[in-house]
Amino acid sequence: MSARRAFPAGLLFLLGAAGVLPAAPLAAERPRGEPVYAVFAVRYGVLPSFPAHALIAGADPGRRMDLALMVWLLRGPDGRNVLVDAGCRPDGMAARWKVRDHELPSAAVARAGVPADQVTDIILTHLHWDHAGGVELFPRARVWVQREELEHHTASARDPARSGVDPRDLEALRRLRDAGRLTLLDGDDRAPLPGIRVYTGGRHTHASQYVGVRTAGGTVVLASDDVYLYENLERRVPIGQTLDRAANLRAQERMRGLASDAGLIVPGHDPQVFVRFPTPGRGIARIAR
Repeated sequence: MSARRAFPAGLLFLLGAAGVLPAAPLAAERPRGEPVYAVFAVRYGVLPSFPAHALIAGADPGRRMDLALMVWLLRGPDGRNVLVDAGCRPDGMAARWKVRDHELPSAAVARAGVPADQVTDIILTHLHWDHAGGVELFPRARVWVQREELEHHTASARDPARSGVDPRDLEALRRLRDAGRLTLLDGDDRAPLPGIRVYTGGRHTHASQYVGVRTAGGTVVLASDDVYLYENLERRVPIGQTLDRAANLRAQERMRGLASDAGLIVPGHDPQVFVRFPTPGRGIARIAR
């Protein structure tokens, strides 16, 4: 952060001594020989009867659908186990939204073969309750989040029911800061870890990000909520909950250029992920080896 920049009262308590990721090489400077990851989607619950117009711009207001709540597990070399997003606990916002078939994300990830204490890193795509609420379930993980996303939600006094951000999750990030386990990402096209890059601009939230992952078969793009459903991609329709529809469409086009194949763009809540990638099953979908 710039030394000349003034921050709102109440923000510095959270940012404090949190690490800030230095500028990383841009795409043209990416090193060769980066590690490759196996990529899995892991379902930990179902959000029932969600209004489609919040997912797909211009959708029928009466249309509703069940959504998959998921995190993404990246299994790399040398014991590196990275989660993209951390899910949520069953109380609080999950109870308010009547999440069905809820499983602690730590238990769901363990079913995918990685115990909670072996998760080394968590990359938060944004701070909504169903993505950020489970960070403390993984006791050894370093957490990575966009600085502007954290600043925005920390500086704003918001009603969780309206903003989608639970103040308890911000407190959890403060505790991780105090424990030296929080690192802030500074902008677009950054590499928190070798073989993994993050991109901003989808504008689901103030500074939501999506993730590109190097695999043996090419690059997988984990869109998270910058693309809710395959339908957004296939119809080239922005998500319903975005701060900028044009920017969201530009992000979708960028994802097509980043992914090695259009089928390797993984939307954030589509139950079809587990149909298109049925192996090994039981709420775990192997996207890439």
